[in-house]
Amino acid sequence: MIIKLAQRAGQAQEYYFSVKLAEVRKLQAAGHDVINMGIGNPDQMPSAATLAALSESVQQPTHHGYQPYKGIPALRQGIAAWYARTYGVTLDSETEILPLIGSKEGITHLSLTFVDAGNEVLVPELGYPAYRAVSQMVGAEIVAYPLLENAGWQPDWGALENLVSANTKLLWLNYPHMPTGAPATRSLFERAVAFAHKHRILLCHDNPYSLILNQKPPISLLSIDGAKEVAVELNSMSKSHNMAGWRVGWLAGAKPYIDAVLTIKSNVDSGMFLGIQHAAVAALQNSNDWHAAQNQVYAGRLEAAKAFLEAINCTYDTAQEGMFLWAKLPESVASAEALVEELLYQKHVFIAPGFIFGPKGQRYVRLSLCMSKERIWEAVARLNA
Repeated sequence: MIIKLAQRAGQAQEYYFSVKLAEVRKLQAAGHDVINMGIGNPDQMPSAATLAALSESVQQPTHHGYQPYKGIPALRQGIAAWYARTYGVTLDSETEILPLIGSKEGITHLSLTFVDAGNEVLVPELGYPAYRAVSQMVGAEIVAYPLLENAGWQPDWGALENLVSANTKLLWLNYPHMPTGAPATRSLFERAVAFAHKHRILLCHDNPYSLILNQKPPISLLSIDGAKEVAVELNSMSKSHNMAGWRVGWLAGAKPYIDAVLTIKSNVDSGMFLGIQHAAVAALQNSNDWHAAQNQVYAGRLEAAKAFLEAINCTYDTAQEGMFLWAKLPESVASAEALVEELLYQKHVFIAPGFIFGPKGQRYVRLSLCMSKERIWEAVARLNA
């Protein structure tokens, strides 16, 4: 006998990568060397100062207890200083920053805080699957808004005007965009802020990729006039600081929004380990040269990834930013799913099919740059073997 599940558990599906990586592990257990270019799991090390700060902190006998729900002041101050230096945005470290156990946690907290069952949530038709999944879990009506491929995967604002209603509560935005790599622009953010003001909805911007292979200075949504009145921004150290497994992120925005989310968060977890907070403070002080060195590594991998895509006759936009490469299938390939299966079981190379990011991705694939360029070139060689 099994107790009946809650409705939300029945609606939710196991994360695609959870299922597919189990297949990868099974192949590996059978002795196959699988090259995994499917998942964005940074393989480079955090900075030496980050590791040293953690090591020093964990040796202190008083550093292992519960921590404040809002994080230590030094971490919030470090985030505020980083925002000022990186984006030119001023944040009050006491009232406008809420550290999170990864920004993925923030997607859930924001949804629990602002969305009632039956409310509508605007989600990009291509995007991080958690936007849809969490909206479903809180009982929201998901309204997918179109992105214009021929306009650099920007939102179709005309279509959005027809989709928004008095019941709409949130709009999810993510630029540099995952999975397409479309860059952020001031004009895009200005349009989004104006839209949120006009329709009195909360604009939630997810911003973890702005320092990876960025082709121009990074930008925060909160740099736009009037943004704090209608918008919040999630950010993360997972990708930008090689700290994915450390689970460090934050929510930035006006005090009323931060306070409201804290009400939910304080009932869910009991704070972040102090040693990780001290390490994050150190990481936030990484120099521009450190970040440039990470991007130099990614640039070398990017060239190999382009060669891989060209070997399977896919096309791609060279203006992409972030740690992925989004590409369109040739007409000769039946489907992304078929190609992924063929590559995994015949060449032992795993790439992500575009449909996991939304139905619009049926004719696309995504490659991760989170492995050495030598391994990616090996994948290229396997295609020609």
